[in-house]
Amino acid sequence: MKYEWRKKEKQYYLTNLSAESREGKPEKITLPSFKFLTIKGQGNPNSDAFVNYVQALYAASYAIRMSHKKDMAPPAYYEYTVYPLEGVWDLTEEARAKYDGTFNKDDLVFQLMIRQPEFVDAAFAQKMIDWTMAKKKLPLLDQLKFEEIEEGTCVQMLHLGSYDNEPASFARMEAYTQENGWTRACKTHREIYLTDARKTPPEKLKTVLRFKITTQNPESAQ
Repeated sequence: MKYEWRKKEKQYYLTNLSAESREGKPEKITLPSFKFLTIKGQGNPNSDAFVNYVQALYAASYAIRMSHKKDMAPPAYYEYTVYPLEGVWDLTEEARAKYDGTFNKDDLVFQLMIRQPEFVDAAFAQKMIDWTMAKKKLPLLDQLKFEEIEEGTCVQMLHLGSYDNEPASFARMEAYTQENGWTRACKTHREIYLTDARKTPPEKLKTVLRFKITTQNPESAQ
């Protein structure tokens, strides 16, 4: 039976929440280490250049997914649904220094990634990246990396609607963090795209928003 992350890992992707409510709720979550294919870049996510990053990630991820049909899969392989695209977002140092609540999207710095199943290791990931490079003439494939990432303790929320309306959800997440006596650990945040922006109206987009927190009271640590 195919492993489906939407059914098996609802705690990470919030797909059990009702879209009819039109409202997600912030919650605390502690995440283990996961395996990813990743790629770093800078610039406007609405630009043509951004598409190249996404295409590279999906091409290699689907090569891994279909490796059993090419007799290239490792013994521990199992069928699964490819995980969603994720992105960790920040601003350039210069943009952060003058940040006043608004920013130019050209100043965004990102690390995009797609999670991989447990049977994938660094050697197999590189083998499939190399295979994809030989088969597909896509730019940026050579910039893909295999990484194991542990986010730890975070606050997350399902944002329903346009990406441009995310600040309202982040404000709720910040308030929830402060109400519980926690501290946001850094200004970067993660977005997990549960819907395809190319095929989904902005008002129906579903995105998991997440940032790291510190739950220990700073005064008690002194």
